[in-house]
Amino acid sequence: MRHGKKFNHLGRTASHRKAMLSNMAVSLIKHKRINTTLAKAKALRVFIEPILTKSKEDTTPNRRLAFSYLQDKEAVTELFREIAPKISSRNGGYTRIIKTGFRLGDAADTALIELVDFNEIYNSGDTSKKTTRRGRRASTTKKVDTETVNEVTSDEQDDLNLENKEVNSTDK
Repeated sequence: MRHGKKFNHLGRTASHRKAMLSNMAVSLIKHKRINTTLAKAKALRVFIEPILTKSKEDTTPNRRLAFSYLQDKEAVTELFREIAPKISSRNGGYTRIIKTGFRLGDAADTALIELVDFNEIYNSGDTSKKTTRRGRRASTTKKVDTETVNEVTSDEQDDLNLENKEVNSTDK
């Protein structure tokens, strides 16, 4: 029965689960994205979002709290130096989970979990809104070189003449 089960235990003891989530959180902070199973990704999101929220305010108690969860000095330093300034304007939802299909060995649901503000693919586009609406498309037409058009049309004309001669010769 699942009475009172507030989170996924992931089939592990409490100490194993805590160590695994800590290691996955450190990997996520260092690499900005990791591939894992969908259940672990969802559990990691619940584990790391409060830590990311605390990291927005750089105080000694918050650093100690982050270290108590992560157990890695380099990860804590990177969290407060690189990640916190980027997520400071965000009120939550620091991670994104993208389903990536099924694993070949055991058909487990796999997912990619990443930090939202560190994805170059989504952030590379221009985020400013367009100020003008599209008008007529006449102004956006491309100029065509007339010499190449004449060459193409003369070649097409030669092809048509050959076809007409063949058709005329078969009709007789």
